[in-house]
Amino acid sequence: MSVFCAASSLFLLLSLATIYSVNTQQPPLDSRSASVFLDTVKMKLEIVDGYHPNSTSMVAWANFTDNMQKTGWNYLTVTTNPAFNDTFQAYAAGLLEGFLAADYIYMEWFNSKASFCKSLTPDCQKIKKFLTKNLKWMEAQVKANPNDPYFYQMALILDQLSGLTDGYNKKPRKPSLDIDPFGFLLFQVGADLDSIEAALNTKSSKKRPLGGTHCSALIKLLPGNKDLFVSHDTWDEYSGMLKIIKKYNFGFRMTATSSKFIPGREVSFSSQHGPIFSGDDFYVIGSGLVTMETTIGNENSALWKYVQANGTVLEWMRNLIANRLASSVMEWCDIFSKYNSGTYNNEWMVVDYKHFTPGQDLPKEGLLAVLDQIPGEIVSKDMTWLLLNQTYWPSYNVPYFPKIFADGGFKKQAAEHGSWFSYDKTARANIFRRDHTKVTDMKSMIKLMRYNDFQHDPLSRCDCTPPFTGENAISARSDLNPANGTYPFPTFGFRCHGGTDMKVTSSSMAKTLSMIAVSGPTHDQQPVFQWSKSECDKQYLHLGHPDIFNFDPVEVNWKKP
Repeated sequence: MSVFCAASSLFLLLSLATIYSVNTQQPPLDSRSASVFLDTVKMKLEIVDGYHPNSTSMVAWANFTDNMQKTGWNYLTVTTNPAFNDTFQAYAAGLLEGFLAADYIYMEWFNSKASFCKSLTPDCQKIKKFLTKNLKWMEAQVKANPNDPYFYQMALILDQLSGLTDGYNKKPRKPSLDIDPFGFLLFQVGADLDSIEAALNTKSSKKRPLGGTHCSALIKLLPGNKDLFVSHDTWDEYSGMLKIIKKYNFGFRMTATSSKFIPGREVSFSSQHGPIFSGDDFYVIGSGLVTMETTIGNENSALWKYVQANGTVLEWMRNLIANRLASSVMEWCDIFSKYNSGTYNNEWMVVDYKHFTPGQDLPKEGLLAVLDQIPGEIVSKDMTWLLLNQTYWPSYNVPYFPKIFADGGFKKQAAEHGSWFSYDKTARANIFRRDHTKVTDMKSMIKLMRYNDFQHDPLSRCDCTPPFTGENAISARSDLNPANGTYPFPTFGFRCHGGTDMKVTSSSMAKTLSMIAVSGPTHDQQPVFQWSKSECDKQYLHLGHPDIFNFDPVEVNWKKP
């Protein structure tokens, strides 16, 4: 995730809220519910306390549970009433999330975003101009294509975002497509900003170290086809460990005139407070799909010309639209590929559990698709055959498809800097290849996804002093690298960065949108991360974080509060 550009207007908006002291480490919230009521006389929406799913006048209801100090996660459920029009539903969903999560949204802002840009510098003006132009283009498409499911869902996403802002301020108004580009939109475009900054040639775009990596992912077919696990590790700066798992149940139609509900009306996902998408990204969807990605970036500067404000849709919104509209793996890829922004370039994996039955032979197609994106180009294919042949699919920030690998500059980078930048010889490729056969059940799957024994594993060795790095593992611990060591790349050295969580689902769990999740840097083979005993404590704000991330896996089963 990129740090975000902060405008003074948003800073003022956040500062005016009634919030506890920024020096406080203990959050003020417990479990709380709220609903949105429609006054049909005044045609006005109001936020009321309590969980009221049985009232016909309620547009939406939500519950927020604060378990940050107990499990390292908060939890949010938001449900909308399909008896109301979709625009009201979307706006009401945003209202409730902004209202219930306001304190954590505030903390998330200061932990990871507020320090980037404190005034409207020339770089920030460039970014604001780009985002404003892109918003105007999207608004024009929404108005010109009222019966197009793609742009209809786009409008609902913007309505939800406007509700998030108003809910945070406790001032319900009305749905709007007029989004402040330096308002809560910045929570959504954080990962896209890296690419936008590079395309605009801002000063901040030149600060990124060689070989920066984000996330590990594994799809594992168990022996005898007993089960299929889908798992993801987020890699991030440790300031980003204020995490939440959300479940949305939105009664949206395909279009305003359609009676057909969207296939992905229910979804659960790991996230942070403020974004309405995952960002990690890891989604378990009611359509039977599970979608996730690892970042590949772009190493060919000539491609940044394809990052344009007009005619493109930023990645965060493209994945939400695809999650809502797709019923199959290749349909998801086709929808996601539209209006490629060339920003937040990832390798996406899409699994369709409708095509998997435990103990039975795999189908020839339809179970797994893989998509690689760079600016100006996307390649996607059904990869069910490969999963069948090798029983696993790994992903570790390197594009699989040779054309993307070459066109995106990765082939050149590997030739110049060595095998760590290659697809099949980088450390995590070697570790997954060696250890995937050890996965026989959920316990062993979690063990592999949390694996980091970098001081002893020969596959974690590098041309470094000492001769290994905490980066060369499935779940990185770069905070354990000696600060006085010598490393060929800055990312191999000491950083307050690593694997910040793990999520996994199975064929049975996916049916109820459930998952198992672990918060915080891995401590299976390594010491527990503790802010107060780490050099990271001096480098990053971590408002609301637990001091010690000594958490066990938790099973997330969705129940009414």
